Amino acid sequence: MSELITYHAEDGIATLTLDNGKVNAISPELIIAFNAALDRAVQERAVVIITGQPGILSGGYDLKVMTSGPKEAVGLVTAGSTLARRLLSHPFPVVVACPGNAVAKGAFLLLSADYRIGVEGPYKICLNEVQIGMTMHYAGIALARDRLGRAAFQRAVNNAEVFDPQGAVQAGFLDRVVPAEQLQETALAAARELKKLNMLAHKNTKLKVRKALLDELDDAIIRDQEYMG
Repeated sequence: MSELITYHAEDGIATLTLDNGKVNAISPELIIAFNAALDRAVQERAVVIITGQPGILSGGYDLKVMTSGPKEAVGLVTAGSTLARRLLSHPFPVVVACPGNAVAKGAFLLLSADYRIGVEGPYKICLNEVQIGMTMHYAGIALARDRLGRAAFQRAVNNAEVFDPQGAVQAGFLDRVVPAEQLQETALAAARELKKLNMLAHKNTKLKVRKALLDELDDAIIRDQEYMG
C-alpha cells in the first residue's frame, strides 16, 4: 500500500491511516491510494477505520492542485466527490477516528462515514470553502444537507462556521467525543460492535437509506464538472 495511507488489518478490521504531510492534504495520489486501500478492505470483508495523525485528520484538498488550473481542480474535486460517494455506499461499515482538525474535505470525510469519533481539545471541524474564496460545490452541498442538522447546515456551508468537537457532535459531523488517548481503542470497540451486524443486511439497508443522497451525488458530480470546467 502507498505510504500516503498505511493499511493495517487485524481481526477483520482494516485501519487506514492518512499520512500526507502535516495537514494530510487530499491529493490525487492520496485518493488513488485511498481507493486501493478500500479495494483491499472489500476483498478482506473488513470493517474500515479511517484515521490520521495526532491533531489532524485532514486539512482538505491539496491547494497546490486546486490552484494549478481549472482542469486540475475539476479532476481533484470529481475524484474526491466520487470517493465520498464510494464511502457512503461501502458494503461494510466505515468508522472515522478523527484525531484533531478536520477542515473542508477533511470534514466531508466525516460526513461520508457510518460512525464518527472525535477527540477532546481545541480542534476545528469546519467547511471553510467560502472563507477561502471557494464557492461550495454541488456535491458538498448535497452531502452536508443530508448529514448535518438543518440549522447547522446553513451555518456550516454559508457561514463557514468553525465547530469545536462538542459542537461538531451537535451539528452532525461527529457521533461522540473521547479523550485523545482513548481514540484508538474506542474506534476499535465500535468496529468490533459493527462486525456483529449481518453485512448483507447492512449493505442493502444502507443503500436503501441513502438512495436519494447517492442519486443526488451522481447528478451533483456532473453539475460540478460543468460548473467548474
